[in-house]
Amino acid sequence: TLNKITFEYTQKDGTVQRQEREAYDRGNGSTILLYNKEKGTVVLTRQFRMPTYLNGNESGFLIEACAGLLEKDNAEDCIRKETEEETGYRITNVKKIFESYMSPGSVTEILYFFVAEYEDHMKVNEGGGTDEEEDIQVLELPFERALNMITTGEIKDAKTIMLLQYAQIQGIFDQ
Repeated sequence: TLNKITFEYTQKDGTVQRQEREAYDRGNGSTILLYNKEKGTVVLTRQFRMPTYLNGNESGFLIEACAGLLEKDNAEDCIRKETEEETGYRITNVKKIFESYMSPGSVTEILYFFVAEYEDHMKVNEGGGTDEEEDIQVLELPFERALNMITTGEIKDAKTIMLLQYAQIQGIFDQ
Protein backbone atom coordinates (compact mmCIF):
# COMPACT_ATOMS: atom_id res chain seq x y z
CA THR A 1 0.00 0.00 0.00
CA LEU A 2 1.30 3.42 -0.94
CA ASN A 3 0.47 6.07 1.65
CA LYS A 4 0.87 9.81 1.15
CA ILE A 5 1.42 11.54 4.48
CA THR A 6 1.39 15.25 5.29
CA PHE A 7 2.99 16.16 8.61
CA GLU A 8 4.69 18.93 10.50
CA TYR A 9 8.37 18.54 11.24
CA THR A 10 10.36 20.61 13.76
CA GLN A 11 13.80 21.35 12.38
CA LYS A 12 17.03 21.71 14.41
CA ASP A 13 16.60 25.49 14.59
CA GLY A 14 13.08 25.11 16.04
CA THR A 15 11.16 26.16 12.94
CA VAL A 16 8.19 24.02 12.01
CA GLN A 17 7.92 22.93 8.41
CA ARG A 18 4.99 21.18 6.72
CA GLN A 19 6.18 18.23 4.64
CA GLU A 20 4.70 15.53 2.42
CA ARG A 21 6.14 12.06 2.01
CA GLU A 22 5.12 8.78 0.42
CA ALA A 23 5.73 5.46 2.15
CA TYR A 24 5.04 1.91 1.02
CA ASP A 25 3.62 -0.39 3.69
CA ARG A 26 4.15 -3.99 2.67
CA GLY A 27 4.34 -5.54 6.13
CA ASN A 28 7.31 -6.80 8.10
CA GLY A 29 9.39 -9.86 7.34
CA SER A 30 11.91 -12.42 8.55
CA THR A 31 15.05 -13.82 6.98
CA ILE A 32 17.49 -16.56 7.96
CA LEU A 33 20.93 -17.90 7.18
CA LEU A 34 21.06 -21.68 7.41
CA TYR A 35 24.57 -22.95 8.04
CA ASN A 36 26.29 -26.30 8.58
CA LYS A 37 29.58 -26.00 10.48
CA GLU A 38 30.67 -29.57 9.78
CA LYS A 39 30.29 -29.24 6.00
CA GLY A 40 31.20 -25.54 5.91
CA THR A 41 28.09 -24.74 3.88
CA VAL A 42 25.13 -22.38 3.79
CA VAL A 43 21.70 -22.81 2.22
CA LEU A 44 20.49 -20.01 -0.04
CA THR A 45 17.77 -19.75 -2.66
CA ARG A 46 17.62 -18.56 -6.25
CA GLN A 47 14.42 -17.09 -7.63
CA PHE A 48 13.08 -14.58 -10.13
CA ARG A 49 12.58 -11.05 -8.78
CA MET A 50 10.73 -8.76 -11.19
CA PRO A 51 11.93 -5.45 -9.66
CA THR A 52 15.56 -6.46 -10.25
CA TYR A 53 14.77 -7.35 -13.85
CA LEU A 54 13.17 -3.93 -14.34
CA ASN A 55 16.33 -2.34 -12.93
CA GLY A 56 18.90 -4.02 -15.16
CA ASN A 57 19.28 -7.58 -13.84
CA GLU A 58 19.23 -9.35 -17.22
CA SER A 59 17.93 -12.69 -15.95
CA GLY A 60 15.86 -11.30 -13.08
CA PHE A 61 17.15 -14.06 -10.81
CA LEU A 62 18.64 -13.35 -7.38
CA ILE A 63 20.53 -15.56 -4.98
CA GLU A 64 19.28 -14.79 -1.51
CA ALA A 65 18.66 -16.00 2.01
CA CYS A 66 15.31 -17.59 2.75
CA ALA A 67 12.77 -14.93 3.78
CA GLY A 68 9.08 -14.21 4.04
CA LEU A 69 6.45 -11.73 5.14
CA LEU A 70 5.13 -12.12 8.68
CA GLU A 71 1.44 -11.96 7.75
CA LYS A 72 -0.19 -13.03 11.04
CA ASP A 73 2.82 -14.92 12.42
CA ASN A 74 5.45 -13.66 14.81
CA ALA A 75 8.94 -13.37 13.32
CA GLU A 76 10.26 -16.69 14.61
CA ASP A 77 7.20 -18.74 13.59
CA CYS A 78 7.28 -17.07 10.18
CA ILE A 79 10.90 -17.96 9.50
CA ARG A 80 10.46 -21.57 10.61
CA LYS A 81 7.51 -21.95 8.21
CA GLU A 82 9.27 -20.14 5.33
CA THR A 83 12.43 -22.20 5.83
CA GLU A 84 10.55 -25.47 5.43
CA GLU A 85 8.50 -24.21 2.46
CA GLU A 86 11.41 -22.62 0.57
CA THR A 87 14.37 -24.86 1.46
CA GLY A 88 12.80 -28.11 2.65
CA TYR A 89 14.62 -28.01 6.01
CA ARG A 90 12.64 -28.31 9.24
CA ILE A 91 14.73 -26.34 11.70
CA THR A 92 14.41 -26.41 15.46
CA ASN A 93 16.81 -23.94 17.06
CA VAL A 94 16.76 -20.46 15.57
CA LYS A 95 18.63 -17.47 16.95
CA LYS A 96 17.48 -13.91 16.37
CA ILE A 97 20.56 -11.79 15.69
CA PHE A 98 19.16 -8.33 14.88
CA GLU A 99 16.45 -6.40 13.08
CA SER A 100 16.80 -3.72 10.43
CA TYR A 101 14.82 -1.25 8.36
CA MET A 102 15.79 -2.21 4.83
CA SER A 103 14.80 0.93 2.92
CA PRO A 104 13.68 3.52 5.50
CA GLY A 105 13.42 6.35 3.00
CA SER A 106 10.42 4.79 1.27
CA VAL A 107 9.30 1.50 2.89
CA THR A 108 7.95 0.89 6.41
CA GLU A 109 9.16 -2.75 6.52
CA ILE A 110 11.39 -3.96 9.32
CA LEU A 111 13.18 -7.26 8.74
CA TYR A 112 13.99 -9.69 11.55
CA PHE A 113 17.27 -11.57 10.99
CA PHE A 114 17.91 -15.12 12.22
CA VAL A 115 20.55 -17.82 11.93
CA ALA A 116 20.14 -21.56 12.43
CA GLU A 117 22.32 -24.58 12.06
CA TYR A 118 21.01 -27.30 9.76
CA GLU A 119 21.95 -30.94 9.23
CA ASP A 120 21.12 -33.28 6.37
CA HIS A 121 18.58 -35.27 8.43
CA MET A 122 16.49 -32.07 8.83
CA LYS A 123 15.61 -32.14 5.12
CA VAL A 124 11.91 -33.13 5.03
CA ASN A 125 11.06 -32.13 1.46
CA GLU A 126 12.61 -30.62 -1.65
CA GLY A 127 11.60 -27.05 -0.85
CA GLY A 128 10.97 -24.67 -3.71
CA GLY A 129 7.93 -22.93 -2.22
CA THR A 130 4.28 -23.90 -1.88
CA ASP A 131 2.74 -21.23 -4.10
CA GLU A 132 2.38 -22.27 -7.75
CA GLU A 133 3.91 -18.93 -8.74
CA GLU A 134 7.03 -19.63 -6.66
CA ASP A 135 9.87 -21.30 -8.52
CA ILE A 136 12.60 -21.40 -5.90
CA GLN A 137 15.86 -23.26 -6.45
CA VAL A 138 17.59 -24.42 -3.25
CA LEU A 139 21.37 -23.91 -3.23
CA GLU A 140 23.78 -25.48 -0.77
CA LEU A 141 27.05 -23.60 -1.17
CA PRO A 142 30.42 -23.61 0.56
CA PHE A 143 30.48 -20.59 2.88
CA GLU A 144 33.68 -19.18 1.35
CA ARG A 145 32.18 -19.42 -2.13
CA ALA A 146 29.03 -17.59 -0.98
CA LEU A 147 31.18 -14.82 0.52
CA ASN A 148 33.13 -14.54 -2.73
CA MET A 149 29.86 -14.27 -4.67
CA ILE A 150 29.31 -10.90 -3.00
CA THR A 151 32.57 -9.63 -4.52
CA THR A 152 31.85 -11.10 -7.95
CA GLY A 153 28.36 -9.58 -7.98
CA GLU A 154 26.58 -12.95 -8.08
CA ILE A 155 24.96 -12.06 -4.74
CA LYS A 156 23.46 -8.55 -4.70
CA ASP A 157 20.67 -9.00 -2.17
CA ALA A 158 21.19 -6.78 0.92
CA LYS A 159 19.72 -9.15 3.51
CA THR A 160 21.86 -12.01 2.22
CA ILE A 161 25.01 -9.89 2.24
CA MET A 162 24.24 -8.80 5.81
CA LEU A 163 23.74 -12.40 6.97
CA LEU A 164 26.88 -13.71 5.27
CA GLN A 165 28.96 -10.87 6.69
CA TYR A 166 27.44 -11.49 10.14
CA ALA A 167 28.54 -15.13 9.90
CA GLN A 168 32.01 -14.03 8.87
CA ILE A 169 32.35 -11.41 11.63
CA GLN A 170 31.03 -13.77 14.28
CA GLY A 171 33.34 -16.56 13.09
CA ILE A 172 30.51 -19.05 12.86
CA PHE A 173 32.67 -21.43 10.85
CA ASP A 174 35.78 -20.82 12.99
CA GLN A 175 34.30 -22.27 16.18
